[in-house]
Amino acid sequence: MKLREIIVTKAIFPTLQSSKRDLVIGELLDGLIAAGAVPCEARAALIKETAARERKGSTGFGHGVAVPHAKTALVTRPFAAIGISTVGIDFNSLDRQPVFAVVFMLSPLANLESHLSAMESVFGALSQESFRRFLRQARTIEAVTTLLDETDASPVTR
Repeated sequence: MKLREIIVTKAIFPTLQSSKRDLVIGELLDGLIAAGAVPCEARAALIKETAARERKGSTGFGHGVAVPHAKTALVTRPFAAIGISTVGIDFNSLDRQPVFAVVFMLSPLANLESHLSAMESVFGALSQESFRRFLRQARTIEAVTTLLDETDASPVTR
């Protein structure tokens, strides 16, 4: 699965307004709602589902990135939003370092294969130091989408 199939362009935030984990998740979810990826009446349920997932273990996997996510019956395919922080966010990451890039993803509860494929694509990109560095330096939606396009075209991440 390609990153551009998952990440909603209208839900890319090169400068997150929030600096607290739960507020960042809400900000990214609001981007998906505004883009029409999920209905606004689902917001409370999705916040609750994501918070429950965070309580099971941190989605901040180190190297300055976090991938909060939830599986839900409210979507039919994976959708993701990206946010970049200039100040860093405490995500209780495995390496105890602040998070500067957040990919918030919602996957369909009934389709484990699409969830795994989307997670593989996202983690494949985020595991590359150069991708993380360029993502953290991106200051416009266009810079992020260019990075996503280049990553999708690379045989290393496909």
